[in-house]
Amino acid sequence: MALAGVTAPRGWVSGTAACGIKALTAGASALPGELRDDLTVIFSASRCDAAGVFTTNKVKSASVVIDQLHLQSGPIQALVVSSGNANACTGAQGFKDALRMAKLTADRLDLDPQQVIVATTGVIGRPLPMEAVKGGIQIACADLAAEHGSASALAIMTTDTVPKTVVAKVRIGGVEVTVGGMAKGSGMIHPNLATMLAFITTDAAVEEGWTAAHVQRLADSSFNQVTVDGDNSTNDSFLILANGAAGNPPVSAGSEDSDALEGAILGVARELARMIARDGEGATKLLTVRVEGAPDDGQARLAARSVASSSLVKTAIHGGDPNWGRIVCALGYSGSELAIDRLTVAVAGLTVFARGAGVEVDLEQVRAAFQGSEIEVFADLGLGSGRAEAWGCDLSAEYVRINADYTT
Repeated sequence: MALAGVTAPRGWVSGTAACGIKALTAGASALPGELRDDLTVIFSASRCDAAGVFTTNKVKSASVVIDQLHLQSGPIQALVVSSGNANACTGAQGFKDALRMAKLTADRLDLDPQQVIVATTGVIGRPLPMEAVKGGIQIACADLAAEHGSASALAIMTTDTVPKTVVAKVRIGGVEVTVGGMAKGSGMIHPNLATMLAFITTDAAVEEGWTAAHVQRLADSSFNQVTVDGDNSTNDSFLILANGAAGNPPVSAGSEDSDALEGAILGVARELARMIARDGEGATKLLTVRVEGAPDDGQARLAARSVASSSLVKTAIHGGDPNWGRIVCALGYSGSELAIDRLTVAVAGLTVFARGAGVEVDLEQVRAAFQGSEIEVFADLGLGSGRAEAWGCDLSAEYVRINADYTT
């Protein structure tokens, strides 16, 4: 059986448990038949070079604050992730609970609590049901196996409809290295590093600090370019962990091996980001926005994400309305430099705007493109060599229904 997600690289194992966290958070008890796995523990046999980027929301979950401290303290060796409760806006008790989750996991794995990353996702403002969480950690730690990667991806889901895992392989120093990732996210997605959690593991050996030197750049070209609804979560977390189990010569920054490893991790991150966009709450269509010709890559990212996050673009796509003017408008307010007489815009390969004005085009063909399950928008700003992609989805009435009933 092929290993999936974060346990595909050598030296990684995981376990899961069904705690009933969502029901207990709402003040009810789930029936035994309704319970699904909602907690996972992920463990590396050796210490990891690890780094992360987190939400820029000034309202942060207790888990995010604790993780930022733990990453500063030294090597990481385990993660405990639960779904159904964000542990955000929970005061001093929230911090005690996050620390207790780390300690409970560390005690079971014979680690220092500071070697454990804690991640939580779900409803904001409710205390964690810690007795259930404690029992879940015990169960998960008692059944750790490399074959449980798919189960871990299922356990971290909230409103996601499908688990999200990706595996890639690359040769580093003559050794085959594996990169594995999992993510969750469907609503409250608009990371500035929704409720997005993403974890990428590798068995590559890297020099100390390699992940910290690369994690922000990798986030900027992947998870920071995905948007569902424009909401920045209190819990956004993206972690990279490298345990060295492949036995390759340690990768140093600036080397060809470093470029190869970064490329493999970026490929995994970008595919996970696309999966999040495709699985957006109520989504029926995936939107890819490609921008070229920007003054630099940073401005290209601004322009691409502006189009992908526009509510008017998203509703036009949902209704199959060939309203390309909304795309041009979103590019104009994106913050990127833009000269309208140099701008070219195309939908599904059909040019709709060039040199300052609309182009005569068969709008029925554009409408047909908007009605597909995948839509690509291309914009050439004509100002430089900067390029980027962003991913989003349509905005439907089902999104409103899901979020109108989220805590009930």
